[in-house]
Amino acid sequence: MNDSYIKSKSLTRWWRFGIVLFCTLLLAVACHRDGSLPVNYQSTNADCRQMEHAAGITCIPEKFERLVTLDDAENAIALGIKPLGAVISDFSSHWQDKLTGVKNIGTIGEPSLESILALKPDLIVGSEYQKDIYPITSKIAPTVLLKFGHSGQWKEVFTNTSVALGKKEVGQKVMENYYRRLAEFKQKMGNKLSKLKVSVVRVYPNKINLYLLDSFCGTILQDAGLSRPESQNFTASAAKKLFNNPIQMSIGNELIEQADGDVIFIWTYENNTKGTQTAQKKLEQLKLSPLWKNLKAVRENKVYLVPSYWIGSGMLAANAIIDDLFKYLINTP
Repeated sequence: MNDSYIKSKSLTRWWRFGIVLFCTLLLAVACHRDGSLPVNYQSTNADCRQMEHAAGITCIPEKFERLVTLDDAENAIALGIKPLGAVISDFSSHWQDKLTGVKNIGTIGEPSLESILALKPDLIVGSEYQKDIYPITSKIAPTVLLKFGHSGQWKEVFTNTSVALGKKEVGQKVMENYYRRLAEFKQKMGNKLSKLKVSVVRVYPNKINLYLLDSFCGTILQDAGLSRPESQNFTASAAKKLFNNPIQMSIGNELIEQADGDVIFIWTYENNTKGTQTAQKKLEQLKLSPLWKNLKAVRENKVYLVPSYWIGSGMLAANAIIDDLFKYLINTP
């Protein structure tokens, strides 16, 4: 998930969708003789458990059947639950086979309230940056918005999701498997592990960013026992003070040496096709630069182009990154 993209979204659309939904709810009320909302819109099930979350306290049905996630579905799927609806984007393309039957309810940071309403959910789960629509979604179904400071906090989000969905024990087993795979990776890396410095780079249309220790991919590299170049060795708190961003910092072409390492993982992805194509052209131009060609990882052919799940925020993306670590650091000569 792209943190900066989400936070830049305008509030205008929520008011527009809110008016539509409000009118729909009024119509639903008018269609019921006793003036009460249909079951879809209110919690009438006493068999529920309360959970405090980023937007308040919600009584979650113990036996919900129609889950909708305001973000992508990967954490729910990792827990063995397939929602009726979720945001499906290019970030989800690498587990597309797991999304059969899941309705796409919109784009990242912009779920369609009309689509959610049509699915008649009995539970909605999202993130705290969606507080603006909480007054509306909570009228549709019990809604839980989980704390989400930045993508490096993905493990906390996953754990909280497992609690919200009543799958705490399943979540613990999934997390145990994550660490088991990393233990296997460390064992196969052997002595190389402590000597390797891994650089993580993203090329935007107009800038080059380095991903730092507490970014999503950075936390996985830490868990894998991999070191980072000094230029990327900043914690979230330090990075926030220095760069006003807890997970990444920008450099110009003239500072491309800061992107060097024994290995470079790099990607070009934007939230629209045109932006992605522009970023790809920028990378091709960068490859022609003498400064780029002089990097150690470039000279030794240790630069690997990876997919957009490296900027993810969920368990499926985390395991996909582990797949890449095996592929490029162990299975590649």
